[in-house]
Amino acid sequence: MQIQVVKSKIHRVTVTGADLNYIGSITIDEALMDAANIIEGEKVSIVNINNGERLETYVIKGNRNSGEITLNGPAARKVQKGDIIIIISYGILEFEEAKSFRPSLVFPNEKDNSLT
Repeated sequence: MQIQVVKSKIHRVTVTGADLNYIGSITIDEALMDAANIIEGEKVSIVNINNGERLETYVIKGNRNSGEITLNGPAARKVQKGDIIIIISYGILEFEEAKSFRPSLVFPNEKDNSLT
C-alpha cells in the first residue's frame, strides 16, 4: 500500500506580493525552495494563517535570497501582501518506507523570509 505524506514544509513565511493578472502559481525564493527540497513545477498546498484559506497550486522559482513569496493568478484572491502562510508539499511512499521518512522542514525569519 502507498500513502501520501508531508515531503516538505516552509513554515510561516510572509507573502511579499499577490499578482492577480499572472497566469497562476506561487513564486518562491530559490534559496527557500532548495532548503525545503521543493522543485519548480511541484504541486504545493498553501495555508493562510491570517484567514484560514487553503489552496493548491504549483511552484515557480523566484530570485535566490530575495525573500519573494508571491501568489499569482486566482490564488492572489486568497492572500494579501503581509499575510503569513505555510507552504506544504507531499510525496507518495510505500507504507513501511513512510514510517521512517523525515520531511524537509524550513522555518524562515518571518520578517524577511531569510534562512538566518
